[in-house]
Amino acid sequence: MSFRKAERKKAKMRLGIVGPAGSGKTYGALLVAFGLGERVAMIDTENGSGDLYSSLGDYDICPLTAPYTVQKYLAAIGEAERAGYDVLIIDSLSHAWAGEGGLLDQQGKIADSGRGNSYTAWRQVTPLHNQLVEAMLRSPCHIIATMRAKTEYVLEENERGKKEPRKVGMAPVQRDGMDYEFGVVFDLAHDHSAHVSKDRTSLFDGQIVRLGMGIGEALRQWMDTAPEPIPENARGELWQWYLEYFGGDQGKAKEAILALTGGRGSKDWTQEDIKALYEGKERLIAEELGEAGWADEAPPETPPGGEIVPEMVTVPEPQAAEPEPQKPEPEPVHPEVGLLEDVKALLTGDDGLGLSGGEVDEFIYGQVKKIGLNSLTMAEMSKVKKAALRALEKREKKA
Repeated sequence: MSFRKAERKKAKMRLGIVGPAGSGKTYGALLVAFGLGERVAMIDTENGSGDLYSSLGDYDICPLTAPYTVQKYLAAIGEAERAGYDVLIIDSLSHAWAGEGGLLDQQGKIADSGRGNSYTAWRQVTPLHNQLVEAMLRSPCHIIATMRAKTEYVLEENERGKKEPRKVGMAPVQRDGMDYEFGVVFDLAHDHSAHVSKDRTSLFDGQIVRLGMGIGEALRQWMDTAPEPIPENARGELWQWYLEYFGGDQGKAKEAILALTGGRGSKDWTQEDIKALYEGKERLIAEELGEAGWADEAPPETPPGGEIVPEMVTVPEPQAAEPEPQKPEPEPVHPEVGLLEDVKALLTGDDGLGLSGGEVDEFIYGQVKKIGLNSLTMAEMSKVKKAALRALEKREKKA
């Protein structure tokens, strides 16, 4: 157990939208989603209400019908992740709790069956709730979850001074404490206005807003300012690589690493340190390739003063006719170098995906859980190459 420097890391948005019927949860969730990412999907438990807003933009629907079991939600979330959607809307998360076949329904049936009382039945139900929460938190998609609000009516004076009822939203229809799992929670009123009840971004504190694409764009910009998270295995892999490079000499490996990280130990490495270490690794590999004869040969140096050293002069035998100069055989390219160049071209080239440095690292990490091309084995490079070709093919079909 140890302390480390606090550092905000790039992560996916977890957004909750709570409101009574008619407050605009589905409509607002879609607009925010279009601001957050390009490819949007929706899990629809609201009897096809998600299809009603198709005029707003392109998005895909996965309808869920009763029973609203956690297993169905998990399967739909997994399918969205495999399909590569940027944003996943869960509309509505309330059915997993209070819908037919939801967790409350299951808890009641277990208690009524005689397999336990209403208290002990939660031992079987709570793990399912936790699985759903974990799936949302660990998803590589931005998650927007709508939740119905428990409603009640309050009497208020109208402009004529008479009392009239007004519907207001209260707590979300979900297990107590669900709002702790979200980074931002908007509470919608019946007039479609939204105020934030939780905001880890501090972008909307004290404001009354209307949900729209601008909200999604503001959230995306805030998240983009954070550095990429350091993969859990990056520290160990980098240390092992430098140790092997220096022939197991821990002193030399440590000296090289500290020189690149400004003297910081592995527990205090920042994203910039990780980047510097991978760049240092690439330089060492490039030097190694040059020594092995895989890099282009440098032209011979001219001796000092431009004079030709006698030992370097050879007198050719007289010949009747000068033979045609023979073209040197092309130098064989090491298979690893050739594959590396292919993958670089696919990821960054104008005829490829055209990714920038950070996007390249994100793409690679999404395939093999590593950062940096030069950290990959040939098998891993082949996997990245196949994924890049698939992505390029999808882009061309979409175009």
